[in-house]
Amino acid sequence: MEPLIDSVIRKVKKACFNIVYSRRFKSFGRGVSIQSPLHIYGEENISIGDNVLVQYKSWLAACPDTGSDSCNLSIGDGCVIGHFNEIYATKSIVIEDKVLTADRVYISDNLHGYEDPAIPVLEQPLKQIGCVRIGEGSWLGVGVAVLGANIGKHCVIGANSVVTKDIPDYCVAVGAPAKVIKMYNQESNTWDKV
Repeated sequence: MEPLIDSVIRKVKKACFNIVYSRRFKSFGRGVSIQSPLHIYGEENISIGDNVLVQYKSWLAACPDTGSDSCNLSIGDGCVIGHFNEIYATKSIVIEDKVLTADRVYISDNLHGYEDPAIPVLEQPLKQIGCVRIGEGSWLGVGVAVLGANIGKHCVIGANSVVTKDIPDYCVAVGAPAKVIKMYNQESNTWDKV
């Protein structure tokens, strides 16, 4: 009986969240589930497609903290965002359809300034480093960090990788900084080592 009660409680919480928060977002698709978010800031700049799952204690933010004229965080249809993810846009982060992120993924288009060592980093302004786009069908492994770079479609980014430069379509990339180790060969239908 308890599993049934837990299931009903989860459904009621989801419905309440969708009713209360969905109107605050720039757009909020059908079948969206955001499970106990840690923080959501700048909802008016966040677009979420249909059938998106944002798992437990993730953080979504779209605030023009670097002085940008506009700010956008877009999560496409069918995406699954893992537990404890942090996605923080100060200008533009676009996550295309059916992207999968594992747990503890960090995606940002900005960095903390640190140029003046006499001032604590916490008190220095954020710096805009580059817009982020993650291509459709890509997968980001556990602990991946994406910092102002683009990832092509149908890519695999290995666990704990740090993406600071663009990754082309159909690639496997690993490491800190992330480097491409395999590319999909359309002619032979194989993943070839680089």
